[in-house]
Parts: sequence; C-alpha cells; structure tokens
Amino acid sequence: MIVKDNQPQLRADIALVFTLPPTGDHQETARTVDIGHGRIEQRNITTSEALVGYNDWPGLAQVFELGRYVITQKTGKERTEVVYGVTSLRPERATPGRLLALVRGHWSIENKSPWVRDVTFDEDRSQVRCGNIPHVMAALRNTTIGLLRWAGYTNIAAACRRLAAQPVQALALIGIEVEN
Repeated sequence: MIVKDNQPQLRADIALVFTLPPTGDHQETARTVDIGHGRIEQRNITTSEALVGYNDWPGLAQVFELGRYVITQKTGKERTEVVYGVTSLRPERATPGRLLALVRGHWSIENKSPWVRDVTFDEDRSQVRCGNIPHVMAALRNTTIGLLRWAGYTNIAAACRRLAAQPVQALALIGIEVEN
C-alpha cells in the first residue's frame, strides 16, 4: 500500500529508513524497464524490514521506496517520482521483484474501475444526488464490474449488453437458478 500525505509520520519514518539506513539494515532492490505507449519507464523498488517492531502500523512486515523515472520519447521530457509504501507480506513471500509486480497490478485494477464507471456506466451524468444513494449506486457499479471481471469478461460494455438480453445468465452469475 502506498503511504500518502494523510500519514505524515509514517511517511517520514519510511523516508528516513532509505535516506539514512540504520546500521545492520539489509535492503534489497529490484528494477524494471518498460518501453511502450511512447514512454520509457524505469521503476526501482528497495525494501527494508527496519521499521518492523518500531512502528505500530498494523501488520507491518516491510516498507519500500518506489522510484519511477519516465522519459517521453517524442519530446524527451523526463519525470521522476518517489513514493513510499508498506506491506504485510514478509520478505520470503514478497521479494522486491514481486512487490514491484504487485504495486503495478494494484494500479492496473485501480485504473480499470473508475474508467468503466465513467465511460460504460456514465456515472457522471447520474441524477441520483440525495443522501446515501450515490454511495450505494457506486458500490453496486463496483460490485457489477468486479463480478463481470471475475466471470472472465474483459469488455464490460459488451457483457452488460449481452446479459441485459439474457437475464437468466446474469442471475446465474450471482447464484440464482431460474426454473422454467
């Protein structure tokens, strides 16, 4: 999990671990380079167990520093970003390379849902504005997206059209069998 500005002390503690590593701290690093979409992206992740037992963050097993260095090929523009994070996965379960893949996978999932909600479900034009109803509708949309992805659908719009025309199949996804 990426540590954001709403956890300033935790973020500062993690930054300190990578700025001035404690004596005896064993830090490991992994790196990936991706070329595509007109960019060259290099990601470096460094992990440490230095805060285990010193920080009261629930389940803390490792902290990490993730650096991103991006070059836009067309313009040559460079962008650098460093973020910090925590994980409950011990080093034997999550090497730096695996953590790097997990962080990338998290953003892939994170980016898919809002786009589908905005484009496929046209959420921004919803006229539901009172009380808790907007939150309930967002939860229902997220549940629908998750259920369709779990069922193997990659094109959510096509899946919605198909299941609207075949409601018995839609009910089967949530375990309801219709008797004829």
